[in-house]
Amino acid sequence: MAISRRDLMKAGVAAGAALSIPRLLRAQAAPNVARTARMVMGDLGSFDPVVSTTYSTGAHALAIYDMLFSPDSNLVAQPQMVGKWGVSDDRKTYTFELRDGLGWHDGTPVTASDCVASIRRWAQAAPGGQLIMERSKDISKKDDKIFTIALKEPFGLLPDLLASVATPCLFIMREKDADRPASEQVTANIGSGPFKFNDSLAKPSASFTYDRNQQYVPRNEPADGLAGGKVAKVDRVIWEQISDQQTAFAAIQAGEVDFLAAPPLDLLSTIQNDRNLKLEVLNKGGLDCYMRLNFLQKPFDNVKARQAMLHLVDQQSFLALLSPIPEYVHPLTSLFGNSSPYTNDADTGWYRQGGNPEKAKQLFKEAGYSGEKIVILQPTPVRWISECAQLVAAELRKIGINAQLVPGSWGDVQARAANKGPVENGGWSIFITANSAYADTNPLINNTLTANGDKAWFGWPTNHEYETLRGKWADATLEERQALARKMQGIWWAFVGCVMLGQFATPILRRSTLTGLLSTPSLMPMWNMQKA
Repeated sequence: MAISRRDLMKAGVAAGAALSIPRLLRAQAAPNVARTARMVMGDLGSFDPVVSTTYSTGAHALAIYDMLFSPDSNLVAQPQMVGKWGVSDDRKTYTFELRDGLGWHDGTPVTASDCVASIRRWAQAAPGGQLIMERSKDISKKDDKIFTIALKEPFGLLPDLLASVATPCLFIMREKDADRPASEQVTANIGSGPFKFNDSLAKPSASFTYDRNQQYVPRNEPADGLAGGKVAKVDRVIWEQISDQQTAFAAIQAGEVDFLAAPPLDLLSTIQNDRNLKLEVLNKGGLDCYMRLNFLQKPFDNVKARQAMLHLVDQQSFLALLSPIPEYVHPLTSLFGNSSPYTNDADTGWYRQGGNPEKAKQLFKEAGYSGEKIVILQPTPVRWISECAQLVAAELRKIGINAQLVPGSWGDVQARAANKGPVENGGWSIFITANSAYADTNPLINNTLTANGDKAWFGWPTNHEYETLRGKWADATLEERQALARKMQGIWWAFVGCVMLGQFATPILRRSTLTGLLSTPSLMPMWNMQKA
């Protein structure tokens, strides 16, 4: 049997894992290894969970901050920081009382004023928060532990929106941190959650350290999804910033790290043959991968050019990049994911295996495309996005489009994606990312499913007809929402709010000694896990 160069590479990784680990990483062994978890969870370029919507920033925030409500394993909102709460007889005023024992990492108590300021800041960025503000008459504190949300009309979804873990999530910050615009970075990493951020050990681009908050008082209920008691069962978590996937894999093989958020699945046989390693799918719903287009600049200010991208994409080619394991990947044509109550087939005639490059070429011509540069953001440390970006560029070039990749870190991509200007002034045309399938079930919490112009997420799509329908979602019954979903999807694919690339599950890889990891719909919690 012939041995390929790729087979030799796999064998070399498996046999020489320990030799490939950087000496710096070897030298960083924690004093108490049994109580320290080392995790590779992606590029942490921003610490502010309102400014940044990345899951890396969300996982960081989940460790150091707390939430008023959190979803359990059935996605039902459960009180977290809230001890008692109630609603008035006319269903218009919600009263929330903070539970005992909540304190900031700087030693000061959490107050109702902190909660009010955090809600107001979060609402500037989150679709669910924007809806709350539209329906509110007042959000104010009553005393140090009690605050109220007074509504213009009954709104039973309020606790669910407060509990949403579709980024940006409502993490409660100190009033002096939250009392600033949502566009301005919070510089202090001081929360009230189960872990403290260790500033003195922070090594940007290398590692970040989180220590167990010994003053944290968890709820009495057992951990359930992201709800219940947040019990830190390790003393320290070190977030290793290892961008090279093979180096990270070598490190977990050698026991230098305990967890990989994105293991190299092309080495599946090596993983399966190592009894010290365990693959596990924590996010059962998986991720919905999509391409975001810039509505403000040429050529995608023209709907024909956006429609061209729908026809250009061959999802099977992208799915092959997302995972080599067939059961982990699925085509995706519905705006509402593959398995939600709102999944439907409205206006999906654009989908076909192999794509339709000739149709795409024709639509670019109808859009008046005349050789403008299309800039595709490429976060090189994120392998699957980087490879998908390269494939998009290649497919565009095949039909005569001037496509240019702009490589950089994930932080670089986030910074550039916020630029609304033309590509000549540091703007962009296309970037690729993914949502948890959980987020795609609800257009009230998912900023990707908005089309309200300047208030929308990067790409800034505008469609008033779609937004009118989205505005009816909160007060609709299940059957009414299913009808709304079909109408919204038909409009969405007509104006092309985004371009789907497929759905994929993302198993994590852990050492067998790291147990207790919680199954959650999106963000990775550090509590409840323990090392044998």
